[in-house]
Amino acid sequence: MRRFLKLLAALVVALIIAFAAAFFILGPERLWAQFGPADLGDVDFATLVRRDTPNDALACLPQYCAAKADVPAPVIGRPFGDVFLAVQDAVVHEPGLEQVDADSGQGTLRFVQRSKIMGFPDTVNVKVVATPDGASAVLIYSRSQLGKGDMGVNLARVKRWIDLIVTTARKNTP
Repeated sequence: MRRFLKLLAALVVALIIAFAAAFFILGPERLWAQFGPADLGDVDFATLVRRDTPNDALACLPQYCAAKADVPAPVIGRPFGDVFLAVQDAVVHEPGLEQVDADSGQGTLRFVQRSKIMGFPDTVNVKVVATPDGASAVLIYSRSQLGKGDMGVNLARVKRWIDLIVTTARKNTP
């Protein structure tokens, strides 16, 4: 039994060393790409189906999403175009962020944000929606590419982005 445990421990150590070598040789982007693309693509907020695993977060309002939101989407008393630009300005300094798509006509933006140490990729979809009263709602959906849990990272991101976007939109008010 003791010999089996030593063999098992040696195997675990070898796997850790192999993973660390792959991580440093390939780099996190190429390593995680082995599990699929970092950019998980567009979402349709109206028909969005949430994951069964706790590694996503949604800011939305019932009139725009059938899925249950974690937090309500902010409604900003500014025109659609102003809020769309405020979203881009607000998140531009987020660490590890890459904008992968933007469609100002549809009010959609898509980003990949990587974690600081391990470089785990998360896809963040944003949609700015003009409301009937001339304001704008900002819908945000953040989800992890890897794993079944995210230790609250996506929800924290959605809440942080809401604060950044609202602050930026208010700052840019004439």
